[in-house]
Amino acid sequence: MQNQKTPNNPLTQTTQKMKWNKKKVQIFPFLVILLLVFITFSTFHNGSIIGQIHENPNHIHHQQASSASYVKPNLKKSQEVLDRHCRCNSTRGYSGRKIARDGGSKSYGRWRVSSEKCDVFSGKWVFDNASYPLYNESDCPYMSDQLACHKHGRNDLGYQHWRWQPHDCNLKRWNVKEMWEKLRGKRLMFVGDSLNRGQWISMVCLLQSEIPADRRSMSPNAHLTIFRAEDYNATIEFLWAPLLVESNSDDPVNHRLDERIIRPDSVLKHASLWEHADILVFNTYLWWRQGPVKLLWSDDENGACEELDGQGAMELAMGAWADWVSSKVDPLKKRVFFVTMSPTHLWSREWKRGSEGNCYSEKDPIDFEGYWGSGSDLPTMSTVENILSSLNSKVSVLNVTQLSEYRKDGHPSIFRKFWEPLRPEQLSNPPSYSDCIHWCLPGVPDTWNELLFHLL
Repeated sequence: MQNQKTPNNPLTQTTQKMKWNKKKVQIFPFLVILLLVFITFSTFHNGSIIGQIHENPNHIHHQQASSASYVKPNLKKSQEVLDRHCRCNSTRGYSGRKIARDGGSKSYGRWRVSSEKCDVFSGKWVFDNASYPLYNESDCPYMSDQLACHKHGRNDLGYQHWRWQPHDCNLKRWNVKEMWEKLRGKRLMFVGDSLNRGQWISMVCLLQSEIPADRRSMSPNAHLTIFRAEDYNATIEFLWAPLLVESNSDDPVNHRLDERIIRPDSVLKHASLWEHADILVFNTYLWWRQGPVKLLWSDDENGACEELDGQGAMELAMGAWADWVSSKVDPLKKRVFFVTMSPTHLWSREWKRGSEGNCYSEKDPIDFEGYWGSGSDLPTMSTVENILSSLNSKVSVLNVTQLSEYRKDGHPSIFRKFWEPLRPEQLSNPPSYSDCIHWCLPGVPDTWNELLFHLL
């Protein structure tokens, strides 16, 4: 209609105006009546809603919550504890239930990283064989065979000599005695999966040399493992909770299962162990990338499960975790940190075009700033950011993802202990059994702990 030309004949234009004016006279009374009806209805309807709000300020919220089927988490422990022998008696599709948590509707913008002007997570790796590594692999009696790369045949030790350098400032220089003073009389607990366990081992190796052998102890590997320093009345602990909420994978040794089952609305089993720690360092990520997850809500009976994709299940679990943080954490008495995704380096074509390998045989970091591989999932990061932002000052973020993305050289690759015999076809093709997920020690997790020291 916009391309149609208006006739130039003045008589024609006048005739059209007269017809339009006649239509307006006919339409006007109808519009007036319609407007009066609308105003009357709106006044009545709005008055009714306002009256309901005065009688019950939460009316609208409850109305929305009921339609969205929100579940308040962490109300009580289920009588039946999930373990690796549990099975779903039946499985149905996801019902759409969400986690309704304390403070969940508030948003404070981007997550809290640091009170400083300088972003310590933005920088570059600098080769420094004068100051690094901060300890020797062989000098730490608590080193894990999964992470002791030199012990298991890696002779190119350049991965131990890289120092993280923020762009516009310097990290606080690591000081063993100062860190112990920060921990005096306190419990530092790492909670999460094997990557968080690697950071815990790193922290123990960074600190243990200051404590005489007869004044330190390590409890046996269990759900909760504790390193104790008697002279400082302090502990450095690791709690195995790879999915944060209760799950059938909570055995620290026997957790390779075909069916992953979680209670998406309860962290109470693990929280009973972590709630008394003074400094908490949480992580979760990789375990949510292993296929669909079965949901067994605390109020469900007879083993009736729902099924949801990993990212959706992670959002539910983190919602239950965030509810605990929001309702239980006093930032003046307890420090809570969340470690962001630890990237993998499974596809060398992402940093070396045309190649078909992975982290195997890599000896140097990636040297172009802003590199981002498929081992770090942006939608998951966005979900985590939204949840952490709503917690405001109660959680500090250790944003290790970008700085760790550069370190394709820092993984154990084939230089680690394997608990299952390798097949001949694997041995003939090293990339096929390379570990490009975990990190050699000394190495990248030491930097994560330097950042923790800087922020404490």
